[in-house]
Amino acid sequence: MGHGRKKRRTHVAPTQEDIEKTPKSLVVKSGNIGRTVAELVSDVRRVMQPNTAAKLRERKSNKIKDYVAVSSQLSLTHLMLFSQTETGTNLRIGRIPRGPTLYFRVNKYSLAKDCLRLQKTPHTSDAEYKTAPLIILNNFAGEGKGKELKLMTAMLQNMFPAINPSTMHLSEARRVVLFNYNDETDMVDFRHYTIVVKPVGITKGVKRVILSTNVPSLAGYSDISEYVLREAFASESDMEDGPESAVTLAQDYVGRGNRKNEQRAVRLLELGPRMELKLMKVEGGLCQGEVLFHSYLHKTKEELEKQARVRQIKLTQQARRRQEQESNVERKKGTKKGNSGDVSDEDSAADDDNDDSESEAMSEDSTDRESKSRRAADDFGADDYEGDTTDDDNSEAGDDEEGSEGNGSDDDDNEPRSSSSSRPAKRARTSKSSNGSSGSVKSGSKRK
Repeated sequence: MGHGRKKRRTHVAPTQEDIEKTPKSLVVKSGNIGRTVAELVSDVRRVMQPNTAAKLRERKSNKIKDYVAVSSQLSLTHLMLFSQTETGTNLRIGRIPRGPTLYFRVNKYSLAKDCLRLQKTPHTSDAEYKTAPLIILNNFAGEGKGKELKLMTAMLQNMFPAINPSTMHLSEARRVVLFNYNDETDMVDFRHYTIVVKPVGITKGVKRVILSTNVPSLAGYSDISEYVLREAFASESDMEDGPESAVTLAQDYVGRGNRKNEQRAVRLLELGPRMELKLMKVEGGLCQGEVLFHSYLHKTKEELEKQARVRQIKLTQQARRRQEQESNVERKKGTKKGNSGDVSDEDSAADDDNDDSESEAMSEDSTDRESKSRRAADDFGADDYEGDTTDDDNSEAGDDEEGSEGNGSDDDDNEPRSSSSSRPAKRARTSKSSNGSSGSVKSGSKRK
């Protein structure tokens, strides 16, 4: 029974420390720019891959502070800002978040599609952009160079991740970014290449057979030797692939037959874009601060000292305003807390007032109900009915006693008289409530 296939992983995942140390850039445009400058921004983003935001969509209203606000979350280290004015195209390269900033004037530029159009067999592959490019700085060091060149060198180097030759995989070196400084014109040339490895010591026909994935057509030849000897002459590119340009591969490289310890010739094919840059000035902060270098304006020592004093005064004023703002914020927080306590006391007092008002309203309602019941009783004569009934009963009781004593009649004879004597009393109560004279009504009822 056979064993399953064992997968051997050759890729080592980067650690968190390596990710934090890797510089990440943000390539954006500012203001109204043309279509060609927008394409140049896209090409530069492609050059800086994979450590950049390739599909970023910025707005015209975005400011530098907006990018600085998200820099800590995205671990951004550098900002490349393209803009266009009436005088030309400008490029600003700044260190996030506190600077410095290099101001360049883009004198000339060519897009990536223009560079590929000039080649007979353009070489393009998305796999080359999965690793960061190598950086080459030419003619930046030397005697007589100013401090601005040293600062520029440090800035450009820190834009790309550092490499360790002892631990680096050879297959990760796929692209090269070249910065060349011209002493005569003070210009910086920017180029972008891909690394191509080819065999050496063989003719062009054999090289074509080896490198091609398809079988060559021999329909026009009687023998394969004709095909090989027909292109046995050395071309200009073959002269470049001589023994002096051959290297021994220390590791396996990308491509057919590029094995370890093989002799190969290393060539560079341009991918684009191209730019010719001129350093205009250097500022100490991120697009602000002290002007450390200017290509046109040169100040004396006194002017520099005066500028330093003015800058120090501005910093002192900013610190004082910031302190005042913080104190105002603290004071407002304390005021809000005090107001919240007063509001709670006022709410409790208001609740007590509401309870008192509700009790008063309930007492008033009870008083109104009592007065209404009294008025209703007055309408029906309830009070007089009780008093009259008592008087009538007493008077009837006296009459009954007199009658019983004088006449000696039975109780059955007295009952009709008591009922008949109570009926006029009811009519008297009704007339009393309507006329308001009780004496005449009572006397009338007695006469009856």
